Amino acid sequence: MKAAVIDLGTNTFHLIIAELSASGIAVIYKTNVPVRLGQGRINDHIIIPEAFDRGIQTLKDFRAEIDKHGVQIVRAIATSAVRSAINGQEFVDAARTAGIEIEVINGDLEAEYIFNGVKASGVIEGVSLIMDIGGGSTEFVICNDEKLIWKKSYNIGAARLMQANFKTDPISADDRNAILSHVANELTDLKEACLWHRPSRLIGSAGAFETFATLLINDFDLQHAVSEQLDLQAYQKLSEQLISSTHEERKQLKGLIPLRVDMIVVAALLTNYIIKTMELSTLHLSAYDLKMGVLEIIRRDNFTN
Repeated sequence: MKAAVIDLGTNTFHLIIAELSASGIAVIYKTNVPVRLGQGRINDHIIIPEAFDRGIQTLKDFRAEIDKHGVQIVRAIATSAVRSAINGQEFVDAARTAGIEIEVINGDLEAEYIFNGVKASGVIEGVSLIMDIGGGSTEFVICNDEKLIWKKSYNIGAARLMQANFKTDPISADDRNAILSHVANELTDLKEACLWHRPSRLIGSAGAFETFATLLINDFDLQHAVSEQLDLQAYQKLSEQLISSTHEERKQLKGLIPLRVDMIVVAALLTNYIIKTMELSTLHLSAYDLKMGVLEIIRRDNFTN
């Protein structure tokens, strides 16, 4: 049985098509488009017309690809940018005319889907903290390899933080401090949960963490990666370089896609804060994220009793 999942992220729309069976998931097609749905006014809770049009055109293109592959089940999941936008329902209605029925999910369900995806990668060992840095929101999950223990979604995505507090090039100490102060105020209950459950490893779910891996590991095979341990000292050195560099210097880095040239600075600040504050000792990438989590749920619903 073929299934497709569309992840309508704040920065990027993703499409993954897979053959599902009782024994597992075989990905047969995947693509992503930097729609930038949160462009310009995400903190005003508006999808601007240019972003709206890009999003609908991308969904039309995805629909054509889905039809070409003869897919039986389609799930289109919208997260922070659509759920917080005052014209989010208008976008959902327009997508329906393009042949895509969108499910707008809340942050708790988003975190649960992310956990399912990361669990499928096999990277969870012991008590771990999963972090998924989106454009609109960032999700955290405390878990072990058997179960989800604690989860929460926060409106501290990279695009939101960047639009509010990233005004200089390179980023100034004042801008850095504004971001970190806001993050610290938002994450007080996460800190309490980590003090209680004591996760030792940070697992970054796709996105920015794939970029970190690409920049850190020679010939990193992003297309086929499932999980990867990242050298913590090498990451910390890289993050210092990213935070202190100019926009033009980052543009020259091989493996840093245009969409993330500035947002990777915010992602590095967020990641550094989490590693230090939660006293985490190892850093890992899970290339499986929300999309694989939704595919796994579809597979279970159709192939288990």
